[in-house]
Amino acid sequence: MTTGTAMRKENRIKRPSNAIIYIVCIILALLSIFPFWVMFINATRSTPQIQQNAISFVPSTYIRNNFKVLNGKIFNPVTGFMNSIIISTGATACTVYFSVLTAFALVAYIWRMRQAFFGLILAVMMIPAQLSVIGFYQFMYRIGMTNNRLALILPAIAAPATVFFMRQYMIPALSLDIVASARIDGAGEFRIFNQFVIPIMMPAMATQAIFAFVTSWNNLLAPMVLLTKKEYYTMPIMVSLLRGDIYKTEYGAVYLALSMSVIPLLVVYLVLSRYIIAGVALGSIKE
Repeated sequence: MTTGTAMRKENRIKRPSNAIIYIVCIILALLSIFPFWVMFINATRSTPQIQQNAISFVPSTYIRNNFKVLNGKIFNPVTGFMNSIIISTGATACTVYFSVLTAFALVAYIWRMRQAFFGLILAVMMIPAQLSVIGFYQFMYRIGMTNNRLALILPAIAAPATVFFMRQYMIPALSLDIVASARIDGAGEFRIFNQFVIPIMMPAMATQAIFAFVTSWNNLLAPMVLLTKKEYYTMPIMVSLLRGDIYKTEYGAVYLALSMSVIPLLVVYLVLSRYIIAGVALGSIKE
């Protein structure tokens, strides 16, 4: 009894109090929110105010003037939002669905070149995407896919890093006995995948959907290379062109455009974060 009491006292001494944990979490949360808050505040300020004092915590009254500046330039929020949402949503759906499908083929099936194929996927992960830009553009130009949104959506099917993540998540999460039972009951392979595998993989799919959407939304290099018509410009292209004025850069308008481009990312994270939390809670339960 004495030994057990002493061990419990040592654990109490080593364990930090709840107050310290809450303070640390609040500080980290404030540090995470601070850049977004400064960006939203600067979107309401004028260029001289930003140049004189870059950091301010009080909103100003120049947001309407900044929006007029945006309308007077190449920035078109409606066109940019529509193009970015179409491309990012399509690319995210292709990335997540086909990556889970590829991981399912690597986990649930036994075939001769399975390990070699997985090794090839790992090798492709090591190649920088910038090295293939010239060849990618030449290929898209020859097949007439420039100035086409599909040129930025369909290549998202090949996502080696997402395939690797899905495979590693699927190995402990997916029971092959469920797959075998479904086959005995007469279910087809795609029905097994869509009705049994997809629900099990939902937390991993939500996690990768956030990363895929953010990556596609913030992508600037590929759209700049493939899209030359203004009606196909995405939000990152329009924001980058705002700094192209050789006479004066309207920083208030730039911050306003950045704020508008960040809002969809926050919405996607808030919508999908509940699936991540549910997956973590599900994985913590032991039978």
